[in-house]
Amino acid sequence: MKENHVRSLPGIPFLLGVLVAVLLAGWLFVNGARADGNGPASLSMVVGGIVLALLAFFSLIGLYTVQPNQSAVLSLFGKYVGTVKDNGLRWNNPFFSKRKISLRVRNFESGKLKVNELDGSPIEIAAVIVWRVVDSAEAVFNVDDYESFVHIQSEAALRAMATSYPYDQHDEDQISLRSHPNEISDRLKHHLDERLTEAGVDVIEARISHLAYAPEIAQAMLQRQQANAVIAARTRIVAGAVGMVEMALEELQKNGVVDLDEERKAAMVSNLLVVLCGDRSTQPIVNAGTLY
Repeated sequence: MKENHVRSLPGIPFLLGVLVAVLLAGWLFVNGARADGNGPASLSMVVGGIVLALLAFFSLIGLYTVQPNQSAVLSLFGKYVGTVKDNGLRWNNPFFSKRKISLRVRNFESGKLKVNELDGSPIEIAAVIVWRVVDSAEAVFNVDDYESFVHIQSEAALRAMATSYPYDQHDEDQISLRSHPNEISDRLKHHLDERLTEAGVDVIEARISHLAYAPEIAQAMLQRQQANAVIAARTRIVAGAVGMVEMALEELQKNGVVDLDEERKAAMVSNLLVVLCGDRSTQPIVNAGTLY
């Protein structure tokens, strides 16, 4: 069901009209009661005053207010009539039922969900969802409780998205929950739009607010991350050390400082790699004699 905009009368002029009608009804009632005799004219004035007063007071039921960024969904005996978005005091048919819907931007943070990511490891994940109602009729008539619908479907979309990606990136082109926050937010927003469009809800933003391994494997995953960091650091150190050794040998040979045979070159390479790649500072041994 799509939203249909309807017109409404301004409430202030109508309220002034009701006041005039009440004063007229009082005048008719008082003058009819004071009229000499009990003729039909005086009786009709009394009855007319009473009827006019009742109609005036009954018409007040049609008054309602619409706040900024709010809409009123009107229905007549269960049939949708239309939606009013004009701000201020408004008036429509007193028989119309009116339900106010907030069009303001709202947000909430989902609870921490425990799910298994793509590799099967249990993780904890939560998200912040920013949303608003863009179709009041769909929000009222397509779902039973649109606010509860948004909360439940958001958690379902977050759970489905989390199971589709790994926690950590294993390949350079792979999208993971931890390394690609912007891409993950876009995917989550896409999932939410598919689920919430039917309820007349537009998702403005969806971002991961909490992401961590589950407590039972957090220590093991931390050790694995530390091991990966150590391996990466060692790989870079060794690559740099090999380059420095190559440069040292080339400079010694080019400048003719010393002529080393293959065995001495191997010893020099071994010593330089120990110095450059060792965790602790080395203690040099000074050879005061001949090179050989």
